[in-house]
This record gives sequence, structure tokens and C-alpha cells, in this order.
Amino acid sequence: MNTANTSEVVVWDPLVRLFHWVLVAAFCAAYLTEGEPFEAIQDQLDGAWLQSVHVWAGYTIAGLLLFRLVWGFVGPRHARFDDFVRDPRVTFAYVKQVLLLRAPRHLGHNPAGGAMIVILLLSLTVITASGLALYGADKGLGPLAGLLADAGDSTIHTLEEVHEFFANFTLLLVAGHLLGVIWESLLHRENLALAMFTGRKRA
Repeated sequence: MNTANTSEVVVWDPLVRLFHWVLVAAFCAAYLTEGEPFEAIQDQLDGAWLQSVHVWAGYTIAGLLLFRLVWGFVGPRHARFDDFVRDPRVTFAYVKQVLLLRAPRHLGHNPAGGAMIVILLLSLTVITASGLALYGADKGLGPLAGLLADAGDSTIHTLEEVHEFFANFTLLLVAGHLLGVIWESLLHRENLALAMFTGRKRA
């Protein structure tokens, strides 16, 4: 008998894992094709091609968010929101335990991880909505073009500011998420990043 198989259980279903990694790729593509820190690289490439990549990355993120919303209610146990969304008091108490190196291990998302997921999803939703609005207002393209094609410069500027702010805010959230994954992996001596590839964790 393979003891490795009996000591591990499937936690993350294939669709959650696919969602996670496609979202990572789509966000990176969107950020790198519009983010200010990469203007020097962008200047060397075709602007129209970069705009196309940015737009389709945004559409991909929008589709992923819609999928995750549905899967959060009908997916397997550890994919559902009711498995990892906790009361803020529980979340803060868990963070305190983490800092004291006494946090209990969770098979699915821990309370802090669950809170991070919710904040990330909300931030990505704002990015996507503002991006679609900006695309319609500034370029006269996309599903919102009919509503925003006649928008004034002040509206376009506001949309740009919101879009850019939440893109950078999401990048900070991603950094915090990675830090949390590393911290928890060391604390509980398991590779959480690998688990999101294989779907399996120690029982």
C-alpha cells in the first residue's frame, strides 16, 4: 500500500486550482501591459498589441470572477464561501495566534486566508468594473461603450485613478498573500503552494 496516498487527502478541486493559476497569469498580463513601473518596456513594444493583451486579460479576469462566485456556492466543500469566510473577530484572533506561532492548522483555507480571498476578489471586481467602464468611456469600445461613450474628461480621469489605485492595491494584497503562504508553510511544515498544484494536503 502507498502510505503517501493514505496520508494525504484531496482539498482543492481541479477547477479551483485552474481558476487560481489562470487568474495569476491573467493579472500579471494585465498589470505588465499597463502598469506604470513597466512603461520603459511598453515603449519598446507595439502599443496596440499591448492594449489588446490588456483588454483580453481583463475579460479573462471578469469571466474567472463570475465562475468563482458561482463555484463559491455550488462547488466542493473547501471551495465554498461558507467553508472559509469567518467573522472578523475570528479572523483577528487567528492572526494573533499566527504571530504567536500558535495558530492551528486548517485543512482548507484558514480564517486569515479566507479574508484575504474575499478582499482580493472584491478588489479584482473593482478593477474589472472600472476597466470596462474606462474602455467604454475612453475608447468607445467594450460592453459599456453605449452607456459611457459620451463621458467627459473628468469621468475618464476618475475611472483611470480608480483603476490604477486598485491595480496597485491588488498587487500589495498579492504580496501579503504570498507572505502568508510562506509563513503558514513554515509554521505547519507543509508546502501550500505545491498543494495548489496537486490539490492534495496532509490529512
